[in-house]
Amino acid sequence: MPTIAVIAPGAMGSAIGARLVEHGARVLTSLEGRGAASRERAAAAGMIDADTAELVAADILLSIVPPADAEALARRLAPALAAAPRKPVYVDANAVSPGTIARIAAIVSETGAPFLDGAILGLPPKPGAKGPRVYVSGADTAPALVLRELGLDLRVCPGAVGAASSLKMSYAGLNKGLTALAAIMILAAEHTGAGPALLDELAENEPALLARFAQALPDMAPKAYRWAPEMGEIADFLGPDAAGRQVFSGYADLYERLAADAGKPEIAALIRFAAAAAER
Repeated sequence: MPTIAVIAPGAMGSAIGARLVEHGARVLTSLEGRGAASRERAAAAGMIDADTAELVAADILLSIVPPADAEALARRLAPALAAAPRKPVYVDANAVSPGTIARIAAIVSETGAPFLDGAILGLPPKPGAKGPRVYVSGADTAPALVLRELGLDLRVCPGAVGAASSLKMSYAGLNKGLTALAAIMILAAEHTGAGPALLDELAENEPALLARFAQALPDMAPKAYRWAPEMGEIADFLGPDAAGRQVFSGYADLYERLAADAGKPEIAALIRFAAAAAER
């Protein structure tokens, strides 16, 4: 029975863990410092609380944490990874830029553990559904292929470490960037009284976009706090493109604002617009 460590048991990590358990894996996680919700998710998924020594003795270690925590997790685990007689394959599956993934890869590689760049595209897995797509890139992706047998839609992204992260940044930039642009323009319309007219215009001439916004805006609301640092990572990914960096730095500011208490009225306005859109 393969042993997979999944850190941490958030919405995505616990759902990935449940899929792996369903297909016969022994799934470990860390509940140290986690709240009641995380503990309930882990228990429902069949994940086993483990100490650091047990986590780094797994066959594969999946890092699935908020972007801002990815590098810190690698640094925290590095001493235990270095001391482990048998190293896990460390897969960083976080929404971070190639520059960040290069720093994480250097930290992990110094411990002697094999490292793969990972990217998760799509929503957390649900019973009866295939997704999300889990991409890996790096020098030797063969050890990760066991995840296919354990129920994940694992795909190899051609290229070295940084290729999967580049795919994630590009896809998320289009997907979550479009949601940010919609939020900005819908809020501007609502603030000036043009919201109903904008809704009518989209319904008549851009029904596919309106249907997308009806789903994407409510989905974004509880995740804005995580999307803010991800937009910052995309800005970093864009490197010398000053205009692109400015756009995504602005999106980071937007999501940070919406995630704060001060952003609750704007979130409420977006939810109202999305509800009206869903009725069209």
